[in-house]
Amino acid sequence: MNWSDDGIILGGRRFGEGGLILDVLTRTKGRRSGLVYGGNSRRRRAQYEAGNSVSLSWTGRLEDQLGRFDVAEASRERASHVLDDPKALAGISAVTAILRMSLDEGDVAGSAMFEATEVLLDQIEARDVWPALYVRWELGLLGALGFGLDLDECAISGANDGLTHVSPRTGRAVRGSDAEDYVARLLRLPAFLIEPSAPVGEDDVADGLKLTGHFLEARVFHAMNRGMPQERERLIKRLVG
Repeated sequence: MNWSDDGIILGGRRFGEGGLILDVLTRTKGRRSGLVYGGNSRRRRAQYEAGNSVSLSWTGRLEDQLGRFDVAEASRERASHVLDDPKALAGISAVTAILRMSLDEGDVAGSAMFEATEVLLDQIEARDVWPALYVRWELGLLGALGFGLDLDECAISGANDGLTHVSPRTGRAVRGSDAEDYVARLLRLPAFLIEPSAPVGEDDVADGLKLTGHFLEARVFHAMNRGMPQERERLIKRLVG
């Protein structure tokens, strides 16, 4: 069996003398793994940096067995362009680690995140832009995994304006003015997540990360008996301290 596709490299691990088992998010076949012969050599290592975009071919006997990747030269290298930007490097690491740990091998639902991930990684050099995109990306990942938040109307009044918070239990939006008695127990909803033209400050990014992080941990990683990836924790320290 064989197939070809576009992919975003999520990481790799050594195999034998010079081999590399590569994890990728593909455009049409979800997260997939494959063996690259000689992939761990010094000459080829930069090609397989997490976050790079590549074209690849997979060959194997059965779809559910480890096959072999033939990987073309990276069409987009990301990490090498932001070596002087610790925040951007942490962003790439968080994106690839979260995808690697939250998506099952061969689950094509993961391909729903391919385009959004490419857009985010393509903006990783725009220091004033990508943190807000990253929060939106995590919100989109929750939706792709079947845990989307309901931010269309207030869970209490049904109003669709003035939404300021989200229930940590239900994931539904709430107007703070309609929930005065327990607003302190709600998660803040930054305006840029429901109004694309809303300004984005550092506090808004921090609130967004707290919101999406809560549901990633509670609904995704807890169900998989895993903790939040350390790469995301490092990103939070870089962005919000």
